[in-house]
Amino acid sequence: MIKKTIILSIIIFSCFAFKSVTPSYQIALLKYNGGGDWYANLETSLPNLIEFCNTNLKTNINPEQAVVEVGSADIFNYPFVHITGHGNIVFNVQETENLRNYLIGGGFLHISDNYGIDKFIRPQMKKVFPELDFVELPFAHPIYHQKYDFPNGLPKIHEHDGKAPQGFGLIYQGRLVCFYDYECDLGDGWESFEVHKDSPETHQKALKMGANMIQYVLMGGENVVKK
Repeated sequence: MIKKTIILSIIIFSCFAFKSVTPSYQIALLKYNGGGDWYANLETSLPNLIEFCNTNLKTNINPEQAVVEVGSADIFNYPFVHITGHGNIVFNVQETENLRNYLIGGGFLHISDNYGIDKFIRPQMKKVFPELDFVELPFAHPIYHQKYDFPNGLPKIHEHDGKAPQGFGLIYQGRLVCFYDYECDLGDGWESFEVHKDSPETHQKALKMGANMIQYVLMGGENVVKK
C-alpha cells in the first residue's frame, strides 16, 4: 500500500515538475462489471478533454486514454480515472478493496452521470467507503475556481429530469477523492459535435469544467489559479 501511494505521488508530481516530449502520464476510463455501458463515451470524450488540457493548461498528458478495470493493479498508474454509463454497476469484494486502496493512496475518481447511473453507483461507492456519504460541494470549493471560474458550480450540459446540476464529493481524511457530477453530464459534453450536436458554448463549458478537475487533481486541490 505504501509503495502504491508513493507511485501515485511521483506520477502526480511529475505532471508539473517536468516538461518533456514524452507524455508525463495517462488518464483512464474505468471498466466495470454488472452489465452497464462503461464504454458509453469511449470514442471522443476523454481524448477531447486531454487535447483541451494539453493546449490550454499546458499539461503533458498522453493523448490516448487508457482503459482500466476496477480490480486491476494497473489502476495505480493513473492519477485520474473517469467512470460513466447508464446501467448497472457491480463491484466485487476484490474490486471494492482495490478501488478504495487506489483512492486513499492518492488516486482520484470522477463519476459522470450519463443519465441513470445514480441508483447504481451510489450503493457501490458506499461499499468502497462505508464510513462516507456523498456531500454536495459548495460553490466556493476550489474545484470550481481553477483555470476557469464557475461561480455557480457545475454548468448544465444535458437535460435529464429538469433538475439543476449538482457536484457531489467523497472526502476522505480532508481530501476530495471522488467528484460526482449529477444532472450535468460532463462526459457527454466533452464528446465531439457529431455525437450530441452540442453548441460550441456548451462544449466549451464542459471542457473548461473538466480542465478544472484535472488541474485540481494535479495541483493537490490547494491552489486556485485564475487567468
